Amino acid sequence: MPEPESAPDPLSQWVQRFAEHLAHEKRASPHTVLAYRRDLQELAAFCRERVGTALTPSQIDRSLLRVFLGRLAESCAPTTIGRKLASCRAFFGYLERQGIVRKNPAALLASPKVRRKLPRFLVPEAAAEVMEAPSAMPNPEHVERRRDAALLELLYGSGLRVSELVGLDLDHLEFATDEVRVLGKGGKERIVPVGSKAREALEVYLALRDELVAPGSTTKNRALFLGRRGRRLSVRWVQKLVSRYGILGPGRPDLHPHALRHSCATHLLEGGADLRVIQEMLGHSSLATTQRYTHVSMDQLLAVYDRAHPLARARGRGSK
Repeated sequence: MPEPESAPDPLSQWVQRFAEHLAHEKRASPHTVLAYRRDLQELAAFCRERVGTALTPSQIDRSLLRVFLGRLAESCAPTTIGRKLASCRAFFGYLERQGIVRKNPAALLASPKVRRKLPRFLVPEAAAEVMEAPSAMPNPEHVERRRDAALLELLYGSGLRVSELVGLDLDHLEFATDEVRVLGKGGKERIVPVGSKAREALEVYLALRDELVAPGSTTKNRALFLGRRGRRLSVRWVQKLVSRYGILGPGRPDLHPHALRHSCATHLLEGGADLRVIQEMLGHSSLATTQRYTHVSMDQLLAVYDRAHPLARARGRGSK
């Protein structure tokens, strides 16, 4: 592919082409594309400031990228620097495949060491309190309470991402096989099991769902979960709802939909589910992502050992 002609800023133009490649060929989410674009635009601005003129991609070498990372270290956390370096690696890898640069100058740069946080999750008793919270609200038989119960059961029981949940349509449910068809990251479709509790809550909600359709509406909204005005629920709205039931249930105002997803994976693993099965169910592209839950379970195991095993108590395991 030839270099763009008459480009006032060749680097920025290639950033634009890379963003289009991510969006249309890799089918990356809009948030992912925006993050890459911002990181690489920051690199282009740095290069213009450092050299005093616009550069072509082939003029950027490893030493210039090191200076860029050094500048970032003055104001950015290691996680942010690592993400921006990953953006550079992906960008120059794309340019290498296109024949624009001979080598990827970011390939051998070391990422800053970051201690990866373990996912937050609820113990089974706390998760049960969240699931029961809608029935403890006033008018528990109201369609909105029934809807809330169904979406909470689906978030926790099937481990869905909140974006996947709000994107569900009525025809994504298959009660005959107790499954739901989910459109995940990158437009990847997967089939996820629906547990008995979630199925029961969904059946009750669906019997009342038409009460949420706007009066006089001439169009049939196929969204599974509707708001008061008959529109599809938003991600932000579900986040607020989960936080509210976190307060009403186990007293967790910081509860987030992703914590219910993490809880689902952790409890499946503790119950003996195979790691590969959990990976497929959650839609993780890498098994390494799923393996984080083994660390969570091991931490729990060690905590129980410290409390219960006589040798741990006798030898003061864990004390300093």
